[in-house]
Amino acid sequence: MAQDESLCNKSTELPEQTVTSYALNIFAVILSLLIICGNLLVIISVIYFKQLHTPTNYLILSLAVTDLLVGALVLPFSTILSMTSCRYSSYLLCKTRGLLDILLCVSSILNLCCISIDRYYAVCHPLTYTSKMNVRATLIMILVSWTLSALLAISIIVRGITPQNLGQRCDLFTPTKGFSLETIFEFYIPAIIILTIYFKIMMVAKRQARSIRNSVNCEAAFSKMEKKANITLAIVLGVFLICWTPFFLSLGLYSMGIFTIPVVAIEAFKWLGWSNSMLNPLVYAFFYSWFRHAFEMIISGKIFQADFSSTKL
Repeated sequence: MAQDESLCNKSTELPEQTVTSYALNIFAVILSLLIICGNLLVIISVIYFKQLHTPTNYLILSLAVTDLLVGALVLPFSTILSMTSCRYSSYLLCKTRGLLDILLCVSSILNLCCISIDRYYAVCHPLTYTSKMNVRATLIMILVSWTLSALLAISIIVRGITPQNLGQRCDLFTPTKGFSLETIFEFYIPAIIILTIYFKIMMVAKRQARSIRNSVNCEAAFSKMEKKANITLAIVLGVFLICWTPFFLSLGLYSMGIFTIPVVAIEAFKWLGWSNSMLNPLVYAFFYSWFRHAFEMIISGKIFQADFSSTKL
């Protein structure tokens, strides 16, 4: 063990840097900064402006906090540990990174589920929306999302600690034999829930637009509303599925031995999934005009000149 530690120390003193490693470092820094800055704007906006103190925006706030921590903790940890050649001294850090990775990524996905549920009640049950989706219900949803994520992350990490893997390198994913039950709860069940809810929302939106068309007999208004609903849902579903489906699908195929998938490809898909934390502010915040106005006031420094918390955005 002493010899291994001395070799470990020696290797960390003279790391072998390649063009690929430098490119990965630069990419990780840029992605982390974009994630942090984008989600920080959302967090400041919801906390500062009183107009944004709504149950829906509290869900968006929880999502932004989760995504910001992905950019501030998970990405730097993953980059550092993937570059180091030291196995023994990085084991605890590796498990910490794995815990944060699972906790925050699952929490981000579950927050997306909560937002889809909120949108479902807003569109499909507008008369009872304010009574069902109040602040109390929103806080319960946020608490459940974080609790389930923490329990799942702890169970996966604890079961992964064995004497045999103490000398393994810190990888972005841990290959297992057979289909992993955890991936079902991490991705597939939330994805099915999100897909089902948003398809339901799309059908209701189309029905409402068709009703408006029949009442006012205006084809242009109907086409515009239907197109807007379809585009919005396409963006929401597309960004989420494009970012996370490749990783979980390739991980499942790799674990079951159905296809020979290069490990570097699965790791690249993992980075694509993390990029969802950068795109979430664009999809769930930048889409709304009041958020864009809030961002402009924050970036310009206007909120530091006077009290604009009660400003109508």
